[in-house]
Amino acid sequence: MKNKLLGYALGIIFLGTGLSAQAQNEIEFKEFTLDNGLRVILHQDNSTPIVAVSVLYHVGSKNENPERTGFAHFFEHLLFEGTENIGRGEYMKKIQAIGGTLNAFTSSDQTYYYEVVPSNHLETALYMESERMLQAKIDTVGVNTQREVVKEERRQRYENQPYGTILPEVLKRAYHEHPYQWPPIGSMEHLNAAKLGEFIDFYKTFYVPNNAVLSIAGDLDYKQTEDWVKKYFSEIPKGTKEIPRPNVTEPRRNKEIRDIVYDNIQLPAVIEAYNLPRKDHPDAYALDMLSTYLTGGKSSLMTKELVDKQQKALAVMAIPLTLEDGGVFLLYGIANMGVDVDSLEASIDNEIERVKREGVSEKDFQKLLAQVENAVVSQNASVAGIAQNLAESKVYFGDADEVNHQMEKYNKVKREDLQRVAKEYFGKEGRVVLHYLPKSAEPQEAANN
Repeated sequence: MKNKLLGYALGIIFLGTGLSAQAQNEIEFKEFTLDNGLRVILHQDNSTPIVAVSVLYHVGSKNENPERTGFAHFFEHLLFEGTENIGRGEYMKKIQAIGGTLNAFTSSDQTYYYEVVPSNHLETALYMESERMLQAKIDTVGVNTQREVVKEERRQRYENQPYGTILPEVLKRAYHEHPYQWPPIGSMEHLNAAKLGEFIDFYKTFYVPNNAVLSIAGDLDYKQTEDWVKKYFSEIPKGTKEIPRPNVTEPRRNKEIRDIVYDNIQLPAVIEAYNLPRKDHPDAYALDMLSTYLTGGKSSLMTKELVDKQQKALAVMAIPLTLEDGGVFLLYGIANMGVDVDSLEASIDNEIERVKREGVSEKDFQKLLAQVENAVVSQNASVAGIAQNLAESKVYFGDADEVNHQMEKYNKVKREDLQRVAKEYFGKEGRVVLHYLPKSAEPQEAANN
């Protein structure tokens, strides 16, 4: 239900949202845990001869040393370098040679790797992931190579893209205590300053079986797959280092934070950010539905009012960035030509106040429920989606069977709850408001400093 295209434009890497239950068919699975702590989840779907193999490591940017940010995202790249038995640059080639696809992503809370391969090559994919967990190649050549890759990614996604710095600019103002205050891309200065031993220590701390979930979904045989998992993963030793977990609750603020950012843009933008509860909080479902009501599609409230009717915005988007320890709800509007940002901000606020005052009509609420159900089914339309949702349910809710209860939780949201959460979470006190303006509008004195 999130607009991922705009999300990527803002440099946001999304987690699975928790919309992870099939509306009609229960997702059946088997699970077991190896002696080294690796949690394993298997889902059988023999309808198509493919299988998804995924490993979720419970490490994201929030687990990093504040003086060494960007490590988790860096390892997303580094663990494709090769292993003691897989040559440098060969990892991707080997998967692609058997007709498979592969990728990875990092968020504030996790790093996720996956392959989708023909089912007759399942054993190969399991071997490849076990190699990455057991003996990844972490050396000076690989570190220096991936530093350049990350630098280029930062330039493309943040520095050279219009509005690309919104996420880091918001996070450093929305969080004052919690390590969510920096984005997964982190600091290039930190990565450049880090020594090889620091990267090796990070790997030995976090990329261990007792900090991972192996989720496999698709055309598989349960007994054979379990045997292969034990063959390739049982030998990997359990991590011996304590895994750092932030034990910080971001204090609730009662003062609005307001700032101006001058960027290489032509059209100004307004960004409002409101702090959200934890990912597993019951209100997360109502807030997700509210984001769809506000900007989810051409018939949504703000799209109709601000883009079509008033023509104050070229585009508007509401993105609830749900995170394990409490995320942010981003409201984002690009001003139309000639529209003042103060006027656009006032119009955005008027629509929020309308929801607080009037709530959502029964007709619109029923449409929302239909959109939710469609999103739920879509997220489990592939074995790759099922594998990811099972793994994330296990990590964030403590139970893989959460995938079979998400629609039930959305159905518990009442129409009045949308009005209630708007009142509770969208107060002006404590929010972050940024005005993005063209650099040409920056006062000369400030530009020279």
